Amino acid sequence: MSVQEVQPTALIKRLSEELKKIEAIRPPQWALFVKTGVHKERPPEQTDWWYTRAASLLRRLYVDGPVGISRLRTYYGGRQNRGQPPEHFRKAGGKIIRVALQQLEKAGLVTRVERRGRKLTPKGVSMIESLARQMKSEKA
Repeated sequence: MSVQEVQPTALIKRLSEELKKIEAIRPPQWALFVKTGVHKERPPEQTDWWYTRAASLLRRLYVDGPVGISRLRTYYGGRQNRGQPPEHFRKAGGKIIRVALQQLEKAGLVTRVERRGRKLTPKGVSMIESLARQMKSEKA
């Protein structure tokens, strides 16, 4: 069963619900006030955006892993509106990604690979694959 056979948005939503149950993953106090990158004009409007980003990071590590913070910043980046001049691509903020990955490490879902970035542990892989399997059987 491949995670890529399931709709990414549905999987991320389901994963974020599972991550809310884990004690080690909690949004920091400053998460209410920060933008996700310099290309954004306002902070996220959803109250539980931290769990959605953590779930998205888990899926990204499953698909691409091992991957580092810099590549993840590029993935979550976007175009910055500069007014009159043309838009330019800007990377996302690294602090949000870094802290979320550290929390996922404490939860035992992610591990560091020396000089390569981070990858999923067997516990993280089984969590994602079991959710994907459940979603696939519900759909069928």
